[in-house]
Amino acid sequence: MVLTLYGYTRSTCTQRVAMTLLEKGVPFKFVLVDLLKGEQKAPAYMEKQPFGQVPYIDDDGFILYESRPIARYIAEKYAGQGEPLIPTELKAKALFEQAFSIENFNYNPIASKAVFDKLVKPQLTGIPPDQTQFDTLMTELGTKLNVYDQILAKQKYLAGDQVTLADLSHLPYAELLHGKAGTKVFEERPNVLRWLNELRARPSWQAVKDGVVAGTA
Repeated sequence: MVLTLYGYTRSTCTQRVAMTLLEKGVPFKFVLVDLLKGEQKAPAYMEKQPFGQVPYIDDDGFILYESRPIARYIAEKYAGQGEPLIPTELKAKALFEQAFSIENFNYNPIASKAVFDKLVKPQLTGIPPDQTQFDTLMTELGTKLNVYDQILAKQKYLAGDQVTLADLSHLPYAELLHGKAGTKVFEERPNVLRWLNELRARPSWQAVKDGVVAGTA
């Protein structure tokens, strides 16, 4: 039975999972959950995802939600194919865990809030974004990315010289900030920019960057 991904086409978390599936060469079916119509709050949907969010997967009856655990599950279940996104050697895996934690707790909270305030909230409310608040968030993100720049001056990726889920997980919000929100917070740090451009060029990201669609797999 083909794995089924339930999500919204432009959801950053849905993109994270779809990108992982493509990196691992895993065939999948995509089922659109229209957030604008509130389909994620339908009782039948919430039986599978009780928080009413996207995405979740159905892997032959095994239901899993939250994009990072899904991505890890895929990477480990299909460890023998595609890009090896999670190292297996003890110290290399510890460095991956460190990098994944950095993304989750140092980058994501700032980037996600900035994207919501700058791009999403104005579409939902019609109220122009607060540029001062956005600039403050970019200053905060820049402080974090200064550390990234130091790390990436010594190695190709955040956990070493092999790309991992920790790197790829940055892409959905980075694409929006770099490409649509108009910030130069990445460009101002040469090692970060080199890293980001390499990630953005990956075929898996190119396939989903404009939205996950039924034909993505």
